[in-house]
Formats: sequence, C-alpha cells, structure tokens
Amino acid sequence: MKCLFCGKIKSAVFFVVALLAAYFINVEVQSYFGRQALAGTGLESVAFEDALAKAGNDGKLVLVDVSAIWCSTCRKLDNTVFSDDSVKAAINEKYVFSRIEYESEEGQRFLERYNASGFPTLFVIRPDGSIVRRLRVTFSPEEFRSQL
Repeated sequence: MKCLFCGKIKSAVFFVVALLAAYFINVEVQSYFGRQALAGTGLESVAFEDALAKAGNDGKLVLVDVSAIWCSTCRKLDNTVFSDDSVKAAINEKYVFSRIEYESEEGQRFLERYNASGFPTLFVIRPDGSIVRRLRVTFSPEEFRSQL
C-alpha cells in the first residue's frame, strides 16, 4: 500500500525547491542586467566616505545614488538618465558620484545616517556630510538635470 502522506510531502518539497530556484535564478538574471546597465552609464563611482573627501578637495558636492543591482527601477534610471551624455557632463562638472549598493554595509550605514529607505534614493550632499537636497526619481534626463 502506498503512503498518500509521503507523496504529498514529496510534492510540497518539490514545489518549494522549484520556487526557491526560480527566485534565485531571477535575482541572478536581474543582477546581470543591473551590472550591464551600470557599466553602460560610464560614470565613475567613488565610495561615499572617499567621495566626501574628494568633493571637499575639488570644491564639488556629492551626488549619491543608493541602488540595488537587481532593481529594475534602478536599472531604468541607469539606462535613461545616468547614461545620457548631458546628465553625465553635468554630474562630472559639479559632483563626485557615489553609487551605494543598498544591500551592502555601506548602504545600510548610509540609510541609517540619513534616515532614508528604499531605492533608488538620490541625494546631493556637501563635503561635510550635510544634505543639500533629496532628488526625485525621474526618468527624464531634462528633469533630472534641472534638479541638479
């Protein structure tokens, strides 16, 4: 006689394993596309603390982008705004760019320090660490430049 209970457990375990596999595959695929989008911006990213020091030395402000590499909204921001030549020129002229990975220790420290949550999160910060302003997320290069 077959154990009906055993068959249901096997089915449930298979279902859970399939869901986990699909989740992790999706994260890896999204991360791959995120890395491609980030590389496509051509922006040089500096670690936040280093960006503060560099901005002080160069007489600039820091533009902070807190993002998650697997985030589709962050990827859209990279593809539509940060890859735009006029936006890159504006950033390179007046800012030190710091891309902070949301899930990193640096990202968690930043979010706690500036009482922020979520991603993408965009700030303009003085070299002393004080906030100039928080930027709205927009996918229009013109609107983004006007916020800068």
